[in-house]
Amino acid sequence: MERMTLSLPIDDEANALLNASPLALLIGMVLDQQIPLERAFAAPYDLAQRLGHEPDAYELASFDPDELTEIFGRKPALHRFPKAMAARVQEVCRVLVERYDGDAARLWSEAADGRELLKRVADLPGFGKQKSQIFVALLGKRYGVQPDGWREAAGGYGEADSHRSVADIVDGESLRRVREYKTAMKAQAKAAKG
Repeated sequence: MERMTLSLPIDDEANALLNASPLALLIGMVLDQQIPLERAFAAPYDLAQRLGHEPDAYELASFDPDELTEIFGRKPALHRFPKAMAARVQEVCRVLVERYDGDAARLWSEAADGRELLKRVADLPGFGKQKSQIFVALLGKRYGVQPDGWREAAGGYGEADSHRSVADIVDGESLRRVREYKTAMKAQAKAAKG
């Protein structure tokens, strides 16, 4: 299968880093909460710019936590919760170092099937069921990471031709449809709480 890529409405350099660096892609997914997805997925490029080079998992895992928080918090901050998210990125990188020799791609390249892939992702700090399923869908739909059962593991996010998450964004129209879906889901959840 032809390798697809992510193309978000962010700087070309930021998209290029996401497509070239498994760690950058994973960091973008880590940061994709409580901020616009464009900001979350542009942040790995901004982090690399602030460091002066593309970081690796070993570097981030061993970074001084206060210094990393300062880097995340510089204006404009990489996330609205720079201290918490700097710590979360560091925790994820520590898991990558401990389990995958610092190679983020091994998280998915060595998974035997979709169920194992989902479990590996869900074992990362900060990855609940929904976030894990979205990442499995993102890997399958945009990067050709499609072990047996990946769509089932991704749940509704794995459905072809859906517009539910970052995994489905290929242009402005698909971004609009994903935003509409998210808005509808928030309204449904709010109504259910009633």
